[in-house]
Amino acid sequence: MSALYRNDRPGQHAPSVYAAGVAASDRPSLTGSLKVDVAVIGAGFTGLWAAKTLAETGRDVVVLDAHRAGFGASGRNGGQVHSGFNKGQRWLEEHLGEGRARALWDLSEAAKAQLRAFCATIPETHYKPGIAHGEYDKLDLAEARLEADHMHRHYGLEIDVLDQARFGELVKSPSYIGGSVDPSGGHVQPLAYAMALARAAERAGAVIHETTEVTDITEGPRVTLRTPRGKVDAGHVIVAGNGYLPNIVPEVNRRVMPINSFIAATEPLPDRWHEVLADDIAVADSKFVVNYYRFDPEKRFLFGGRESYSLGFPSDIQTALVARMEGLFPQLKGVGIDYVWGGSLGITPTRLPHIARVGPNILSGAGFSGQGVALSGIAGRVMAEAVLGQDEGLATFEALDVPAFPGGTALRAPILALAMMWFALRDRIGF
Repeated sequence: MSALYRNDRPGQHAPSVYAAGVAASDRPSLTGSLKVDVAVIGAGFTGLWAAKTLAETGRDVVVLDAHRAGFGASGRNGGQVHSGFNKGQRWLEEHLGEGRARALWDLSEAAKAQLRAFCATIPETHYKPGIAHGEYDKLDLAEARLEADHMHRHYGLEIDVLDQARFGELVKSPSYIGGSVDPSGGHVQPLAYAMALARAAERAGAVIHETTEVTDITEGPRVTLRTPRGKVDAGHVIVAGNGYLPNIVPEVNRRVMPINSFIAATEPLPDRWHEVLADDIAVADSKFVVNYYRFDPEKRFLFGGRESYSLGFPSDIQTALVARMEGLFPQLKGVGIDYVWGGSLGITPTRLPHIARVGPNILSGAGFSGQGVALSGIAGRVMAEAVLGQDEGLATFEALDVPAFPGGTALRAPILALAMMWFALRDRIGF
């Protein structure tokens, strides 16, 4: 398996508001040869939770990242902590059966609990509870009521579904006809979380090499990873590159493709933020090309969206993104924008994560499709447990059975781009 492209794209190095408040990491590149129990590709939430879990059991673990810890989606995302998956529990029960759907729900709840417990000891992660979801039409709001009722009766999750007037008091946009509030979700400073995880993994004994791209994987009883200036001989490999993974693991690359999403951060609005949100919660909505937003501790409004289904970044991120923000919140028209940045995430055809054994001693976790802040961490832990011989969690995730994109790696991007153009048109004209 050899690399066909790099995910180091123009525009991805724009500084985020997160990076402005976190000291940059400076770990050495790998030079020479290593022999380890487990090699992890990618120093984001998935890879770092895997490394931490394994190192705590005494395994010899190395983490290799082409950039630096937290550089990818883990350090660039909107920081939103969701419950469950991109498909509701009723959908999962219908397609997988109640037993498998319940097991998946339990994993997703463990994901949130794991994140909350870790962040409780790290003040700079600024974890806050509460996430809302805005709806644009009556059918979506009715579906939200059905799902909330099902979750209350069968899972004990209390989601408050609000009509237009009540939701408008919470999320002060004229665009929504109602929405829901999940107090068990929340939001976090994602880069601070990733950097804290890296330090925790190192304290447990893992070694992290930054600016060390894996260019080739040779499978066998032991796996060989090649990098520009070194080589790793590993008993097991955990692949956690997600949207930044080069084309070196065909079983993953056929099922997961990178897409780009962008975020703008306004100037601080300490005296005006209640004009937008009544409470310090995160919000996403039911546009297929989703809008997502929240306030950070300095009360900058962080507004994300405008997904781009291509490998390149637009030359102008800000104009269209700010237009979307001002369309939702006219009261923010003319507000100063201090930061604009973008990044890549991994998406699958079903928008459900692909967490699976892709070789006898190779596991992969990717394709979280915008819901990875919590789920990616539990995926890392589950894959580590599978290396240790505990396969229950991995088997639960593998029940999702994520298909390959039509046309494989060659046609996945153009086919999905056409589909996204259609969905973006539907979002604009409202049907």
